Amino acid sequence: MSQQRLPSDTGPEHADTLPEYAERVLDVAERIPPGRVMTYGDVAEWLEEGGPRQVGRVMALYGGAVPWWRVVRADGVLLPGHELRALDHYRAEGTPLKEASRAADGHLPRLEMKRARWDGGGHADDGGHADDGRHTGSGGHVGSHIGRLPPSDVPPCDL
Repeated sequence: MSQQRLPSDTGPEHADTLPEYAERVLDVAERIPPGRVMTYGDVAEWLEEGGPRQVGRVMALYGGAVPWWRVVRADGVLLPGHELRALDHYRAEGTPLKEASRAADGHLPRLEMKRARWDGGGHADDGGHADDGRHTGSGGHVGSHIGRLPPSDVPPCDL
């Protein structure tokens, strides 16, 4: 499997012709609050389309202009090749991390997924409660919130 590459901030040559699915993935990435993360699979489940690989591909091709470090692997391992950049963001945002053991390759921390994972509901620091104070779902699982995000303000492009 090849290593993921994040694009430069300039984006692809025809940045104004993003596929509709890519627009939707990037919209979700932009909505994840600082200090929180969603997995590639969480984003796909939220959108009810595609899967972790498709979300990862979108992030690799177009994610440089959004907070790419907030869309992560389910095991909490930092994005290979971008670990130090991501770690700087996580520390600045206060994202929960597990310090690496001495036996860990490279001694890099992992994300503490139980605390860092965002279910898409309410505020980032409210423990999974919606804006109205009600609990947003069972155990903070993203699946209970599908459809909660309003559609993107950017109209979909025809391919």
